[in-house]
Amino acid sequence: MKVSRIEHMCEGNGHVIIKEILEEPYLAGKCGLYAEVTLEPGCSLGYHEHHGESETYYILAGQGEYNDNGAYRPVSAGDITYTSSGKGHGLSNTGNTDLVFMALIIKD
Repeated sequence: MKVSRIEHMCEGNGHVIIKEILEEPYLAGKCGLYAEVTLEPGCSLGYHEHHGESETYYILAGQGEYNDNGAYRPVSAGDITYTSSGKGHGLSNTGNTDLVFMALIIKD
């Protein structure tokens, strides 16, 4: 399993830890990413748009604030977010523990 630490992802604060569940050869060109993502306290994944793909987050632990194309809402364990092609999103950890979620990018 490949683990990456990316600083200021999409111009977010701090860093993002991405643990790829399946790497490229297993995604069969249909999936851009299937990974567990961790945002430590104070960290965020900056707002970004998706084109030609959609992305779903399934929140496993922690709490945060989700930017759904400019509309903000709180998220916590058990919540699901969806961003379709042509739309954007971002996520920040607003809690005192790690915000952990599954990320799935599906290509159109």
